[in-house]
Amino acid sequence: MRLFTALLPPPPAVHELSLAVERLRDLPGAGRLRWTGRPGWHFTLAFMGEVDDSLVPELRERLARAAHRTTAFPLRLHGGGRFGRRALWVGAAGGLDEMRRLADRADAAARRAGIAMDEHRRYVAHLTIARAREDTDLRPCVEALAAFEGTVWQADRLSLVRSNLPVRGVPGERPRYEVADSWPLNPAG
Repeated sequence: MRLFTALLPPPPAVHELSLAVERLRDLPGAGRLRWTGRPGWHFTLAFMGEVDDSLVPELRERLARAAHRTTAFPLRLHGGGRFGRRALWVGAAGGLDEMRRLADRADAAARRAGIAMDEHRRYVAHLTIARAREDTDLRPCVEALAAFEGTVWQADRLSLVRSNLPVRGVPGERPRYEVADSWPLNPAG
């Protein structure tokens, strides 16, 4: 199965973001973007790709320990950015050090469970809201997102998410995500 770990924003944060995204749809170049749907909005912490079923039990144990070792932290959706000329995202503010630490722990848990991970890079907190099939000037959208400030929420749960890829050739088909398991972060402060 195709897996990743993530932080999922709560419904009020998703609603705030949906209002901001709706305002972006009329900007220059926005018509060339494929907008991600609200059910797919998440902060990926560690992407594992295809994982053999035999590795999942140990992965779950290790992720549970990683969650327990991480204290819940405040987070909010904040600003925006782009990766090149093809991916538009919203950032985060608040407990970014804790978020990076959780991403590192999730990555380490996967490695220790025997999952081959890509080369480790410094974590960049982002929630992808749109992609383009070809190079697109994303600057108007990034500029419009600069002032976006969501309400603070408590990041208190690590989720293991299964990604179901879209069916090829089906118009409008998108990846579908389902939470395979989740663990509370340590509430002690």
